[in-house]
Amino acid sequence: MSFGEQTLEEVLYPEIEAHTTGMLEVSDLHTIAWERAGNPDGIPVIVIHGGPGGGSQPAYRQYFDPSAYDIIQFDQRGCGSSTPYAELEENNTQASVADIEALRQHLGIEAWHVFGGSWGSTLSLIYAQNHPSRARSLILRGIFMCRKSELQWFYQDGASNIFPDAFEPFREHIPEDERGDLV
Repeated sequence: MSFGEQTLEEVLYPEIEAHTTGMLEVSDLHTIAWERAGNPDGIPVIVIHGGPGGGSQPAYRQYFDPSAYDIIQFDQRGCGSSTPYAELEENNTQASVADIEALRQHLGIEAWHVFGGSWGSTLSLIYAQNHPSRARSLILRGIFMCRKSELQWFYQDGASNIFPDAFEPFREHIPEDERGDLV
């Protein structure tokens, strides 16, 4: 990918490591992993990964100027380093939104910028609706609203046309009589 004459690598900030990591118990069952990178006294931004099932990524740290931003990431319930891994019990949208707010409170942050991509954009929007005084701004990419038309494209019409070789092995796991409508 290029931006005019620049490559993506030239546009992003240099790679950095997290300076603080932790685990936050959000229920009797779930504990979420979190990290901070950049300037601990900087402008706080929470990065909400996609999925469901994705995880925080070191590359997301490169989207923000590390001298200006306190870059916070976490792994949603059942994702990445959060425990238990791949657990679906007590794992729903409202619980995820509550976890974002619990993390903000745990870190002692008054309000933060909310950055989300794909499924993370959906959680970002819901978080901002539920906690408007805590979301300074929304930065959304790859917006995914979980509408039936989007699910249909993602799991069937679009994916099967663009990536037929990869889609067929996925489809083989679906009972034959259900393959006409995967949603």
